[in-house]
Amino acid sequence: MKTDLLKVVQHAVQSEIDALTYVKQFINEDIINCANEILKAKGRVIVTGIGKSAIIAQKIVATFNSTGTPAIFMHAADAIHGDLGIIQDEDVVICISNSGNTPEITMLVPFLKRSGNKLIAIVGNTESFLAREADYIINCSVPNEACPNNLAPTNSTTAQMVMGDALAALLIEMRGFTAKDFAKYHPGGVLGKRLYMKVEDLYKQNDVPEVSPEATLKEVIYVISSRRLGVTAVTVDHQLVGAITDGDLRRMLEKNDQYMHLKAQDVMTHNPQHVFPDTLAVEALDLMRKKSITNLFVVSKEGEYLGVVHLHDIIREGIY
Repeated sequence: MKTDLLKVVQHAVQSEIDALTYVKQFINEDIINCANEILKAKGRVIVTGIGKSAIIAQKIVATFNSTGTPAIFMHAADAIHGDLGIIQDEDVVICISNSGNTPEITMLVPFLKRSGNKLIAIVGNTESFLAREADYIINCSVPNEACPNNLAPTNSTTAQMVMGDALAALLIEMRGFTAKDFAKYHPGGVLGKRLYMKVEDLYKQNDVPEVSPEATLKEVIYVISSRRLGVTAVTVDHQLVGAITDGDLRRMLEKNDQYMHLKAQDVMTHNPQHVFPDTLAVEALDLMRKKSITNLFVVSKEGEYLGVVHLHDIIREGIY
């Protein structure tokens, strides 16, 4: 019995994959023309639909807004009861419908045409009323639904969403929208932190362990222990010249029976790994992983030692 049920799931997933493969054949320069119309418009993109297509429209609006294309969702049913006021003269309208013939759509489209707004149809029936009236068509025709009864919108809504994402990706490329631009629209959460959080946002909360090359091992041990970072910088005139970790001290003790005469310069690692304050925290994390270390020294462009950023500082911010 469970095997039969798993087959239903596998069939549904495969059906959606096949539907997207089917839709792929309809990709042509029409979608580029749609993107060009959106780019040259001085207004916003109004995305509308009814039923499940309205839900897809909301997702497309969210993607547009987060990638530099100002967009607003307008429910097709609400539009014909007053919400048409959302649409301004210079806006482009995207209407999403599988059949292209629902009553709300057939009532809405004439008003859109009368106002002179450019109309893009993401539609599953290219012979429909919506397709005939639209200025541009993105064909989302699918041969069937993944639903066992071939009724519930499944493959059709997946195709709509994917083509909406494809249009958004095309706009990103045509705008030259960068990761730095993306960060402006995503300041919160882990995604935002990965894009904008820098080392300077982290290292200043830590102590600044520092010894001179002539420091005794007792002084080195005291600094490492009291600063609680497991490491200290070795500096000359505030310039970073070396580093000593608690691991360095353990390895030194294993190799030397007589060690109290040793100085920091006898134990330190020369030219330790370092980053600049404006280095992204995620880049610092990548360097730590690559070098299998848990600390990085922070220096200015002139080489002045500023502090330490620890692996835990980055992980604490949810960046990993």
